[in-house]
Amino acid sequence: MLALAITATVLGGCTVMPSRTTTDAPAPRAQHPLIAQASPLAQAGGSANADQIDALLSQLDDATLAAEAAALAAGDPLYNYVGRALLRRGLPLPRPFDRSAWQFDASSRPPAAADGYRPPLRLAVLLPLSGEMSKAAAPVRDGFLAGYYGEDRRRPEVKFYDTHGTTGGALSAYDQAAAAGNDFVVGPLGREQVSALFDRAALPVPVLALNRGNGRPPAGNASFSLSPEDEGVAAAELLIERGARRVLVIAGNDASQRRSVDALRDRLGERGAVVTDVVNVGIADLVPFAQKEGGIDAVFLAVRGSAARELMPKLALAGLAGKPRVATSQLLSGTGKAEEDRVLDGIAFPTEPWTSGGHVAGLAPEATVAQTLPTARGGASRLFAFGYDAWLLTAYLEKLALSADGHVEGATGTLRIDGFGNIQRTPAWSTFSGGVPVSLGNAGRY
Repeated sequence: MLALAITATVLGGCTVMPSRTTTDAPAPRAQHPLIAQASPLAQAGGSANADQIDALLSQLDDATLAAEAAALAAGDPLYNYVGRALLRRGLPLPRPFDRSAWQFDASSRPPAAADGYRPPLRLAVLLPLSGEMSKAAAPVRDGFLAGYYGEDRRRPEVKFYDTHGTTGGALSAYDQAAAAGNDFVVGPLGREQVSALFDRAALPVPVLALNRGNGRPPAGNASFSLSPEDEGVAAAELLIERGARRVLVIAGNDASQRRSVDALRDRLGERGAVVTDVVNVGIADLVPFAQKEGGIDAVFLAVRGSAARELMPKLALAGLAGKPRVATSQLLSGTGKAEEDRVLDGIAFPTEPWTSGGHVAGLAPEATVAQTLPTARGGASRLFAFGYDAWLLTAYLEKLALSADGHVEGATGTLRIDGFGNIQRTPAWSTFSGGVPVSLGNAGRY
């Protein structure tokens, strides 16, 4: 009793502190309004919503986009969209993509090497080895084999299947490859073929398609391409980084040039910039377009080199020669004589590290390979590099899928995979100097 009395006396003489209430806890972080708008769209999914999400995210500056990505909870469906936007700007991911919807299972393969190398056991390659598309397929095939035979570690058994360049042929070739026990498929090459294959209800053997389809790759499958759209997006990001907000476009009439222009216009619009006009490559006078209210910050050229040479005096007469000029890779077409190509000096264009003289691990320099392989010469060299990278992706796909910084340095650029199964390629940038193509170095982060 005495102890209780003493205790009561002591407590009675103390100041009783109020208990901490929940209102004292730090307030939850408020989402940026644009993130709040994008969140229900990501929950709902769908390609139309994806376009709206991209447009919303494009309005965020780099620092805000990175901060909002880091703040998203694990499993939030918006994270894969925000992460893809970060990759497109050349920014790092705060954590790996969420793979709950898009998964890649390599558990049937032997353990990965220290660098992530984990190729399949039996590999099928679907290409149009005969017919009209065989000429384009040959350098892809040879580039793939250059990578395959250049690897001295375990390699899969490889069998090539002829798709004949038709949708039915590609579907039939896939069925044959699956029935033969292959555990991975590379190809097909045609855009319509890829769409038809990805539209199937189920694909028993995972695919690395060599083109974009009409929609996203099904879970566990991926797509890789050198598409004109990717070049338009890359050019837009470079122009934005150079401060351009009003861009004059000069373009040719072929489908790939139009696709580049459409992608450029869309991306510039998402990033708060604008295409002032799209004029045909045969335009006689550029002065009226240069003198529009608001002016011109930069020029985008979706034309071949021969046409670009004729445009340079017209740009000069319109007072646009000193503006940033960015082109598609088609600028190289029709060039090769330094004395004629000097007028192209200073134009930036996307290219591949290997074709622009860069070092690619495991692959001899372009000039050396071209001495023995006709499929590595001239314009075919780009497809040769593409085929080489298709082999790399086959062997390193798991590494790309599971790591926040998962990437491989390929012949066509730095390769990553987004949260939806699309290979994201960061190209090299080149320019003309003294009429000769040279690396532009760190011209742009994208």
